[in-house]
Amino acid sequence: MPEGHSLHRLARGLHRTFAGDVVASSSPQGRFDSGAQILTGRVLEEAEAYGKHLFVSFEGGEVVHVHLGLYGTMQKAKSPAPEPRGAVRWRLESPTWYADLRGPTACDLVGPLGREAIVARLGPDPLRADAEPERAKARILGSRATVGTLLMDQAVLSGVGNIYRAELLYRHGVSPFLEGRLLRPAVLDAMWADLVLLMNDGVRRGRIVTLDPGDMDAMAELDADRPAADDPELDGGEDSPQIRRLRRSTGVYVYRRQGRACLRCGVPVAAQDVQGRRLYWCPGCQRLPGQRRPRPKRSTT
Repeated sequence: MPEGHSLHRLARGLHRTFAGDVVASSSPQGRFDSGAQILTGRVLEEAEAYGKHLFVSFEGGEVVHVHLGLYGTMQKAKSPAPEPRGAVRWRLESPTWYADLRGPTACDLVGPLGREAIVARLGPDPLRADAEPERAKARILGSRATVGTLLMDQAVLSGVGNIYRAELLYRHGVSPFLEGRLLRPAVLDAMWADLVLLMNDGVRRGRIVTLDPGDMDAMAELDADRPAADDPELDGGEDSPQIRRLRRSTGVYVYRRQGRACLRCGVPVAAQDVQGRRLYWCPGCQRLPGQRRPRPKRSTT
């Protein structure tokens, strides 16, 4: 599922491309036909993201809510638009651009009140200027749930997904199994500030990079060998296209690096399924209070 930076990048691109234009709106697939008919011929006023949700506002107060889910995509290109192929839920067209939405979990006409109701269920979004981090801080510090679980709860913190969760906890040496109420407030403040920087960097790059600049060369050297291939989230063996892409684009400390030596302490990165998602952490750098440090991974050279 796309993380928050992807939705903000999408929203900014749509806003730059269509805001202020009269747009044609259609639903080639038919599942958004009634909404598209209401919107066609109206001015698109704004596209914005809140966490993993996209809101597109039109003149007259109409608002479309989009949630991409696991498989949704929305891509734009120069006009003229070709004949729709496949299940295009929603097509936007201006005189110079078009955009096709495919496979979303949600694409609904909700209006301003509907937008407010959706946002009211969400925690603060680190990428928004109107974010209120104190709301997330209060929820986390008052909870007996683990920090790893809380960071993925969109009602606590909006826009954070599996990659940012793993990397943020690693960067601050926090065990994902630590109860929220036991996290030091100063550490949580530092994590929020770091998340704001990391996610904004993700918007600019179009991908997630969490390695500090000084660790880039060291990680490249560490990755000179073959990456682990027993990750259930990766299809194929060690020579699969996914593995090769992963090897070329390494920019993270622990995500999908299970069994490989931690860059900082040498202990093998661990992975475990938690509430249906794969959790990654370093047992050496991210220990619970009182836990003994595991032995580093022995070199095979």
